[in-house]
Amino acid sequence: MITRKRLMSSLIASVGVMICAPAALSQSGTDVYAGDWPDYNGNMAAQRYSPLDQINAENVGTIRQAWSFSTEKFGPSPEFNNTSTPLEVDGVLYATMGATRNVAALDATTGQLLWMWRPEEGSRYDDAPRKGAGRGVAFYRDGDNTRIMTITPGFFLVALDAKTGIPDPSFGDNGRVDLFDGLRNAYADGYEDVDIGSSMPPFVMNDVVVVGPAHKVGMRPRSMTNVKGDVRAFDARTGEVLWTFKTIPERGEYGSETWLDDGIEFTGNAGVWAPMSGDPELGHVYLPVESATGDRFGGDRPGDNLFANSLVAVDIKTGERQWHHQLIHHDIWDWDNPSAPVLADLPNGRKVVMQVTKQNFVYTYDRATGEPVWPIDELPVPAGDVPGEWYSPTQPFPSKPPAFDRQGFTEADLIDFTPELRAAALEAIKPFRLSTNLYTPPSLAEGSPDGTVGVLSLPSATGGANWEGSALDPETGLLYVPSRTALAVLSVGKDDDSDLAFSAAFGVRVPRVSGLEIVKPPYGRVTAIDMNVGEQVWQTANADTPDSITNNPALQGVDIPRTGVATRAGLLLTKTLLFVGEGVGGGNKLYAQDKATGEIVARIELPNTQTGQPFTYEHEGKQYIAMFVSGGGRPTELVAFTLP
Repeated sequence: MITRKRLMSSLIASVGVMICAPAALSQSGTDVYAGDWPDYNGNMAAQRYSPLDQINAENVGTIRQAWSFSTEKFGPSPEFNNTSTPLEVDGVLYATMGATRNVAALDATTGQLLWMWRPEEGSRYDDAPRKGAGRGVAFYRDGDNTRIMTITPGFFLVALDAKTGIPDPSFGDNGRVDLFDGLRNAYADGYEDVDIGSSMPPFVMNDVVVVGPAHKVGMRPRSMTNVKGDVRAFDARTGEVLWTFKTIPERGEYGSETWLDDGIEFTGNAGVWAPMSGDPELGHVYLPVESATGDRFGGDRPGDNLFANSLVAVDIKTGERQWHHQLIHHDIWDWDNPSAPVLADLPNGRKVVMQVTKQNFVYTYDRATGEPVWPIDELPVPAGDVPGEWYSPTQPFPSKPPAFDRQGFTEADLIDFTPELRAAALEAIKPFRLSTNLYTPPSLAEGSPDGTVGVLSLPSATGGANWEGSALDPETGLLYVPSRTALAVLSVGKDDDSDLAFSAAFGVRVPRVSGLEIVKPPYGRVTAIDMNVGEQVWQTANADTPDSITNNPALQGVDIPRTGVATRAGLLLTKTLLFVGEGVGGGNKLYAQDKATGEIVARIELPNTQTGQPFTYEHEGKQYIAMFVSGGGRPTELVAFTLP
């Protein structure tokens, strides 16, 4: 373990290796990013949309791999999974790779390595809760100066010269800001390592860099006490701290009345591990805040717990709260807000922000005022019987649009391919309670009054929707949401290794029959929603039926529908097409689909599974579609496709 003294004096060593300087960044008319992919989700509105149409429905079936770049040597060991999305600006790609989160610049037309920067963080890296390639970087332009902003596993904010990869000496302390400085509750739990970091890139807008933190997965937290997930902003030129937004308020501050006892003092988490979005004209940055400490038990933090599980709009220059809505009161399901809020100027004239959630809702607001576009009703939800737990009597349910995936689990959701499989599934669920309401709370794994061992629940803690987010067509106002239908067991047990009374129970698993999921397919889907009126337009499975189902002996002779896979697809939207990958754990197909109907136009074979979000760009008159592909024990590759 790193000691506090060593922690605060730890320095980050960096290596900037300039292989070949990229061409100077140029402007194209008034739009300096025409044909580029300059933000994690394509633009600051998080729309994952590009107006490029060189690759279209008529020719998409002919695209071929233009180049690939292996991350095998970006150690310290070969990288087998990369879920990041590179940026592309004026013919240069900027990507994160490897467990230590190296930053590399590549020629966007050939994949040639231009420069690479590697953080060397020693104990800070060893103790980091969020190792790995992360999800990408941010790009910042200040006149002729261009910077790449990254957050290291050891939780430093670093500014690199986009042309050379060398840290910018005018930013922070020789190019980096120590994000451990200024944390609240960093050592209050008695541990000398700090449970905080980030996998997401920072968000840059209006000369401000905003950083949201992430913690270790909290199903079994080591303590009810943890570091607080404050969101902080820095001057993009100098690295100076501009403001801190306290996602868990101090006693007496706005929102503290929703914490009913001392939990406000010691509870942590409530970070923003998801990507952010913003409106540069309004000056609002939108924060999708996660749950507070204790993903399955919150008896030590009674109350609604603002600003956990809230969508918060803050002024990017001052950090002042403009408006907020809490989407879950007192979360005990681990349904963090998982993705960037999506902004749109809809064809019907509304200027909205949409938060896609793990619980399969899209919460929609006027992005300036925070007024709900459609009514959101506080409806009664069931209480549980875990000793010491506090239960919110109501939860907010949006009236529109309808849920994009299943909510709650009853016998009607059981597999029914054959009478034998259904009978086996009915037998398998006997030890469990069923979630007749979306917000059915966890129950005891041992000692429950009815003898059950937990609650079978849809969706799981990983969604529904998750960090993959969604895609928005600004021309039509259609929102495309990938989701996953996978059962979870909500059960808690005594935690002898923590001062928490209960946390997620060990050893209680979702039952299967004949090697099959007991829930009906589809196991993954993509839903198109018309956000002008709040109605679904179409819904498809996210993938073809996998061999594990097609070849299952219990299903021989049975007509199986297109089931999809229990992953969340990576989406890319262009002027003419919706691209759908199969996501982490899926197969090696990229589907090009008609945006209006969901009909598959082409199946494109990838060298491995799409794990990073697909993105597109145009350079020197050619459009490319690219993404990281991983899986199957093979090193990750960044691959790019174009027309022959």
